[in-house]
Amino acid sequence: MIKNRQSIRLKNYDYSQSGLYFMTICTQNRECLFGDIIGHPVSMILNQYGKIIENVWESLPDHHSVELDVFQIMPNHVHFILHIVLGASRRAPTILGFIVGMFKTECTKQINKLRNTHGQKIFQRNYYERIIRTENDLNKIREYIKLNPLYHV
Repeated sequence: MIKNRQSIRLKNYDYSQSGLYFMTICTQNRECLFGDIIGHPVSMILNQYGKIIENVWESLPDHHSVELDVFQIMPNHVHFILHIVLGASRRAPTILGFIVGMFKTECTKQINKLRNTHGQKIFQRNYYERIIRTENDLNKIREYIKLNPLYHV
């Protein structure tokens, strides 16, 4: 029996329009894959897989009409704020889901190559997003992302 999956996206919202989006992408089965939280003060130490995530993140503006905001890799998930910018380049507007899909695909491809695990899922099927509508929300979310390693000690 096939269950109908309910979308967690806003109905009738245009995810290609210019805006700020708070994103969370989790690993498959919440596997701690990208590094460790250690030390005093607490910090996230990336391993080779976490560095792949970081490099793919930094390359997003090379492929999409986006600006990068804060970003935090955790052992089993990634938080970031992405700004879709219309008219900032000659690139066609890009839908948020397409950007996330390409990000996950490229990270998965590189990590699986390094692990010699062709076809292995690295991320959960979906992702979480929140549209950032106010400056106050933006500042609170930035702070949450920056302090995220402290919440996981």
